Amino acid sequence: MTMPTLQYGTTTIEYFIYSHERKDMKIAVDLVNGVIVYVPPSLEEEKIQGLIQQKAPWILSKIKALGEVNEPATPKDFVSGEKIPYLGRNYKLKVYREALDTVSFKFHQGKFLATVPRNWTQEQVQQTLEQTLIDWYKSHGFLKIKERVQRYQKYLGVTPRSVSLRNQRKRWGTCTPEGNVYFNWRILLAPVRVIDYIIVHELAHLAVPEHNEKFWNLIRSVLPDYEGRKEWLRVHGIELHCIG
Repeated sequence: MTMPTLQYGTTTIEYFIYSHERKDMKIAVDLVNGVIVYVPPSLEEEKIQGLIQQKAPWILSKIKALGEVNEPATPKDFVSGEKIPYLGRNYKLKVYREALDTVSFKFHQGKFLATVPRNWTQEQVQQTLEQTLIDWYKSHGFLKIKERVQRYQKYLGVTPRSVSLRNQRKRWGTCTPEGNVYFNWRILLAPVRVIDYIIVHELAHLAVPEHNEKFWNLIRSVLPDYEGRKEWLRVHGIELHCIG
């Protein structure tokens, strides 16, 4: 991996080059990795530079858009008083240390309540409660996801073959050609209106596989304000990675 630069006007663009088996060149821009150029092994350096030069306006527009994206959220420490997100709201966590060998965890009267062994280190508490919370999201939150899916599949006139939650780092949802729909469990930290957009987006792919005008019109027919929901996810989505 190398890190060359390209001068475009008064702006210097730094980028990484990844060479691997593929037919054409692909450019990706994201908040974590910056500008990444994927190229076939046989592509000459001069041609790579020329293609990047052509794409420079697009690259700069993406970099500018990322400047509007919020910074990654600080990982949770899982200490008393900390706020835990769920369905777009923050709920306080209360941690009790007692002379026990097991961990208990529940959501009760608007608070997350956890009991941990008294002799555990904070690192043990953090690691265990984080995984326990993720399991809680997957079990309790899945019921919410199923409820919303059943609601919107009627509006869209589609029926997924299956619906499940997964740990996906790069995607909020996936719709397979076989009709299986997967959602990133982290969407459960987002407001319900944003969760609905993600659900409708993936269900719409059962009717229209491509991101074309017909696809977006279908989403608009169900969620007329989908663009605002989509924008929330673009700006705040990285905050949903504060856990796991």
